Amino acid sequence: MVLGRVITAAQPVARLSVIASARLRARAMACSAVVPDSRFQKVQIRREDATFDAYVAGKENAPGIVVLQEWWGVDFEVKNNALKIASLEPGFKVLIPDLYRGKVGLDVAEAQHLMEGLDWQGAVKDIQASAEWLKANGSQKVGVTGFCMGGALSIASAVLVPAVDAAVAFYGVPPPELADPSLTKAPIQAHFGELDSFVGFSDITAAEALEEKLRSAGVPSEVYLYPGCSHAFLNVSEEGVKRRKGMGLADEDPEAVKLAWSRFSSWMGKYLSP
Repeated sequence: MVLGRVITAAQPVARLSVIASARLRARAMACSAVVPDSRFQKVQIRREDATFDAYVAGKENAPGIVVLQEWWGVDFEVKNNALKIASLEPGFKVLIPDLYRGKVGLDVAEAQHLMEGLDWQGAVKDIQASAEWLKANGSQKVGVTGFCMGGALSIASAVLVPAVDAAVAFYGVPPPELADPSLTKAPIQAHFGELDSFVGFSDITAAEALEEKLRSAGVPSEVYLYPGCSHAFLNVSEEGVKRRKGMGLADEDPEAVKLAWSRFSSWMGKYLSP
């Protein structure tokens, strides 16, 4: 079996809000807060008239990477992935902006509620401020990456944030009213699971449509499809695997995970090198 074939066909991309509403019903409730983590330095970043928390780790003065959360918020899994990125060659400085302002969803309904309440344009401004903070604090070049909701925002950032030098998106594309991938100026690499069932957002049709748009942008791009993998296949921690299984996502493919991280490392290393 060949893992991660590059795809070529195209289909329309559906709106993220339609996908989410069709699959899951939101309910308003109190959510948990971001738990302090000694592995990260907490900083405050200002954008326009707002201030938000962010979490920094990794190698000082190294290329910077803004790491964007899934719809859960700044939880254990985005932190795990950020630390994984920081450890990759040649070494990166990672920053996680808290897009939910301290809230974390503990179940699907909470996460859905938080994502539906997100100001997406405001999130892009958070990412812009985060990239500028990294460049002002020792990183000559800055990339952005994210997962699910964060993957969609990564692509949007490559289109809308001039400070972004490269992007890698995992299983997510932005709604067309937020950003058109064909207008990106930054190189984009994207990863999708062949069995992903979030139609129009991270399934095969969404991946194929993204590939077509990126081809028309005329900038370097790669779109990979992983056979036998479904949504969030990089979530391999014990808690992450348990949560995925609770959502009906029982696939596990360590080789696909290893291959995806290898491609990520090569992409960011190439485009973020001084």
